[in-house]
Amino acid sequence: MATGFTRRDGALYAEDVPLRHIAAEVGTPAYVYCAETMRERVRRLEEALAGIPHRVHFAAKANSSGGVLRTLRDAGVGVDVVSGGELFKAIRAGFRPSEDIIFGGVGKTLREIAEAIGVGVKLLNVESEAELRLASEMAEELKKTVAVGIRVNPDVEVETAHEYIATGDKEHKFGIPLDDALRVARVAMSLPGLSLQGLHMHVGSQLYSYAAYREGAEKLVALAKTLRGEGAPIRFLDLGGGLPVPYAPNEGEPDLAAYGAVMREAVDALGDVELLVEHGRYLVAASAVLVTEVLYRKHNGGVDFVVCDAGMTELIRPSHYDAYHHVEPVEDTPGQVTADVVGPVCESGDFLAVARQLPDVQPGDLLAIHTVGAYGSAMASRYNARGFAAEVLVDGNRWAVVTQPEDYTDLVRQDVESPQWMEA
Repeated sequence: MATGFTRRDGALYAEDVPLRHIAAEVGTPAYVYCAETMRERVRRLEEALAGIPHRVHFAAKANSSGGVLRTLRDAGVGVDVVSGGELFKAIRAGFRPSEDIIFGGVGKTLREIAEAIGVGVKLLNVESEAELRLASEMAEELKKTVAVGIRVNPDVEVETAHEYIATGDKEHKFGIPLDDALRVARVAMSLPGLSLQGLHMHVGSQLYSYAAYREGAEKLVALAKTLRGEGAPIRFLDLGGGLPVPYAPNEGEPDLAAYGAVMREAVDALGDVELLVEHGRYLVAASAVLVTEVLYRKHNGGVDFVVCDAGMTELIRPSHYDAYHHVEPVEDTPGQVTADVVGPVCESGDFLAVARQLPDVQPGDLLAIHTVGAYGSAMASRYNARGFAAEVLVDGNRWAVVTQPEDYTDLVRQDVESPQWMEA
């Protein structure tokens, strides 16, 4: 599947813009996004779900950059948020709360619940009985009724790339155990200010097999039928996200037709329901590269190192998930070397690639780290007092900085003056 990044006359382009031009004007490190790749992913997902009553929502946890959010808003999707900050950014990007926004998350604060109810989100997915009761109290205080969904932990096993991205096992922190879900749903039906309108699950990410989707959906459908029989107006079936993207050469694209068939089975089994899906990685991962400059070449203990100005502060996935990201030079480069591509951060875990074969790049050369549109900038940090990198959006032959890089003054902007006792 096209990603928007192509090589022309020995140089890597983002759509119709040479990456070297962006780096020259913006500096490095920088995330560069291709708008058309995001739109293409939306179109492919919509095609897979054609004929099913549904709404695609973008999981903002994958990337809450304003430029990304606005691009996806214009492509017609809604948004799934998991914090007050994401809610704020989604509204700022133009998403309409009552039509476009689902609010989830396992540990919502009182303030976040109040904000969600106050703006009138489409659905508030709750993950505990205590949260239900808090939502009821807040709805009563605000004199509003909030549509709620119960996130069910369906206790299904998934085959995924890393244990940290499996979320549907009974031992995980997410959702309400299936054995307790009916009781908690009945509590929701009894509390003032709440309207139980949905059931929700999310079983994991990078799922190439759809068996877990099917098993979890069957359990939710059975529960929904019971609740409808007791008077609950269940009108949303939220089956989460999890579609994979290829990071390594041996990984393929997901079978969207098979995925759509599983979604259709669930909707047909329940009937008179709107399917909600919440994809993040699938919609944005392939849309971006991280452009970084080679600072040094080193040889320590028999290992060649390519030291770059980007590291785990810009892309923590290799360190945190042992994740693979394709690396290539922005300009054609002769020779070949096997090296670790590492950053400047003071951690042995600060690496972008290990024992990777790549062209024999030298200081001053630019590298592109691929497939960073999801969980790249969203998981960035200021560790070592490194400011956040710039984010650039490309659309055809147009490009613009959508997030300014931080400078030193940004790092101290929120500092308060020393208390008097420290100045004595």
